[in-house]
Parts: sequence; structure tokens; C-alpha cells
Amino acid sequence: MLALLGLITVVVLLALLMTKKATPAIALIAVPTVTAVIASFFMQDAEGIVDVAANLRRIGPMISAGLGTVAATGVLFVFAILFFGVLNDAGTFRPIIKGVLSKVGVDPVKIAIGSAILTMILHLDGAGATTFLVAVPALLPVYKAVGMRLTTLTAIVGLSAGTMNFVPWSAVPIRAATVLNMDVTALWTPLIIPQIAGLITVLCIAFFLGTAEKKSIALDTKLAKGEAAAAGEYKEAELSDEQKALLRPHLFPINVCLILLMVAVLVWGGQFGLAPAVVFMILFVVAMLINYRTPKLQRERVDASAKAAVLMASTIFAAGAFSGLMRGTGMIDAMSVAFVNLVPTEVGRFLPIITGVIAMPASLLFDPDSFYFGILPTLATTAEAFGVAGYNVGRAALLGQMTTGFPVSPLTPSTFLLIGLAGVELGDHQKKMIPLAFLTTIVMLVVALVTGGVRI
Repeated sequence: MLALLGLITVVVLLALLMTKKATPAIALIAVPTVTAVIASFFMQDAEGIVDVAANLRRIGPMISAGLGTVAATGVLFVFAILFFGVLNDAGTFRPIIKGVLSKVGVDPVKIAIGSAILTMILHLDGAGATTFLVAVPALLPVYKAVGMRLTTLTAIVGLSAGTMNFVPWSAVPIRAATVLNMDVTALWTPLIIPQIAGLITVLCIAFFLGTAEKKSIALDTKLAKGEAAAAGEYKEAELSDEQKALLRPHLFPINVCLILLMVAVLVWGGQFGLAPAVVFMILFVVAMLINYRTPKLQRERVDASAKAAVLMASTIFAAGAFSGLMRGTGMIDAMSVAFVNLVPTEVGRFLPIITGVIAMPASLLFDPDSFYFGILPTLATTAEAFGVAGYNVGRAALLGQMTTGFPVSPLTPSTFLLIGLAGVELGDHQKKMIPLAFLTTIVMLVVALVTGGVRI
């Protein structure tokens, strides 16, 4: 029953988000809370006894536990919004955008492909939050200036980061290698060619998305101005007198140094105990004191970013509540057991293929710990009983589960960081990216089967 409730929770949540029947924060709190109350009638203690009253009293602590897992991400997001808001108000990104577009022009195809390449390079460290914090603020103004849809930005950045997310120093393959009791490099090496194929697929997707954006922009321009295509030259938007008063062109070199410092500290700061949230808290203060020194201006700049910060922070904390309830009620564990039990014994030798096909969608149901520490060991053992080495299941899982799937999963804070920085609704992002992520995973799986990276 708990497994069924877990599945219902996820399906209803995705339906509400994709149809925009509820805001993410409302859906992420309301849906699991209702199913958690129902689950309290089925949750058994260690002795197999169902104590409904005791189970109901546990719902609050479950939510609190979930909030604890995303607290740092919530703080990170608020201060990242404030930091970039200050730099944007100061006009830091305007010369950068102008310089970039003067090189690549306003061709959406070039911008889309460039976005993919930039994200792939940034994600060499295997950290999703760091990648999104650097890539999205850098690319967002360019997309807005050209008129490209922001769902295209989140899809390309998400796909690029996801396909890079099983480099051997990333957390996901390390989990898999730990469970399979093998060296992480040995686990990953046979997947190098499939991963390259996946990255090429992402570049192809970026090309087609950029082409679609180009046609859309040309059509919009034709309808608006009677022209056949968008202008080939970027023109800066006119600023109001109030916006002009906030510009700090003389501080441009210092503000750029702050951005470079941010990137450097995000990449290497962990060695010195500097968490990303702490980095942005400090940099926000420094940026504010440099650009706007009076308390009046500081309050106004905080107020200007407050709406976006509060909106997405509330969504992140709601995601924490969702995760806490799903884990605390045992719904995720029950789904894991049910999933394994559903696999017919006669298809055991095909478990690597089955795992590869469902790996990306499974990211919507299971967080990485639940899948890799809960489901993967059973799948690997089952495969070995049919003469298939268990590491083949692990490699197949890496092609989608919390790799291409992590930037769309409501169980990972990084998803909300990605869409929050871009100002995109979760449902819109998922509708666009899920089919593309699934396609990328299938391409990699096929190549892995052909090259022997995954064997049956």
C-alpha cells in the first residue's frame, strides 16, 4: 500500500505541476502531506504494529528532517539571487552581453550550442549546484536579449550537466561503485564512448532547439514589423532614468573580479571549508558595500530581488518537506521493494537493458541514495543469478538515474536552483526536458550495448 501511495504522490504531483493546477510550493507540500496522513494507517513499527496516532505525530518531524536537508540550499539560493541582483542593477552584465553577442551575433543556434559547451566545461567538477550558479546567470541575459525562450536555456543547461554527471569523481558513480564494491574508474571507463555519444546527442539537441528558436524569433519579428527575419544586430534595451542612476560603469572591473572570485571559490572553496551558501553570503555583502553604500539604496536593492528570492526559497523548502515525507513514511523504500518484485524472473538476464530504459524516469521517483543503496544492490544480485555481471546493471543505471534525470527531479535541490535562477516554472521545464533527457539516455544505452560498455 505504501508503494502505491508513493506512486500516486509522484503522479499527482507531476500532473499538478505540468498542468499548472497548483504552484510548486503548494503541490510539494499538500500532496505528500495528504498521502502521509493516509500512509499513517498502514505504517508498521518494528514489531509490525500499526499505531495511527503515533504515525500522525511523526509527520511534523518528517517535514522538519526534510527541511534540514535543503536548508543550506535555500540560504544559498536567497543570497545568490541578491548577489546577482546587485551586479545586474550595477550594469555589470551589459558590456559582457554586448561583447559576447558581438562575437557570436544573435544567432540562436550558435548561442544554444555555445550554452551546451559552456555547461559541459563547467560541470567537469561534477557539482550541479556550482554549474547552475555559474552557467545560468551568465547565459540568462543573453537569452533575454535575443528573445530566446528560457525553457530552452534550462533544457540545454540541464541536459549538458546531466550527461556529464557520471564522470568518476561525481557523487552518483561513487555511490554505484561503493554498492558494487569496485573501483569507480573501472566502473566508468567502459562508458566513456557512450558518454561521448551522449554529449554529441546533447549538442545535436541544442542545434535543433536553437533552430526552432531562430524560426520562432524570425516569425515574431515578421509579425511585429513586417520583416522576414530578426535583425542581425543586437540593440541594447533602453533604460529608465531610475535604472540609469543605478549603473556603476566605473566599478565594472571590480564587479567582474567578484564574479571570477565567486567561480574560483565555488570550485576550490570546499578545500577550505567554505560552503557555497557562505560564499554567496559574503560576496553579497561585499558587492553591496562596493556598489551601493547608503542604507536607503541597500534596502531598495534587497527589496527589488526579494520577490524572486522568497518565491524560489519557498519552493526549495517545500521540496524538502516533500522529500522528508516520502522518506519518513517509507513510501520510497516500499516503491523500491515493489519495483524489484515486479521484475519477472524470466527477463532477469535483460535487467541491464531494463534498468537503462527506466533509469532516467526513475529519477522522478527515487533520490540517489534510495536508488543506489536500496534498489541497485538487489538488481545487481538478481542479474548475477542469471549469469549477468552486476556491474552491467550499475553502468546502465548511470546512464540516466540522477545523471540525465537529476535536473528534472523534484527530489534534488539542484533542479529548483536551475529553474529558479532562470525564472522558469517547474512544470514547463519538465515538459520540455524530460523527453530530451530520456532520448539522450536511450542513445547512450544503445551505444553502450553496441560497444560492450553494458553487456547482457
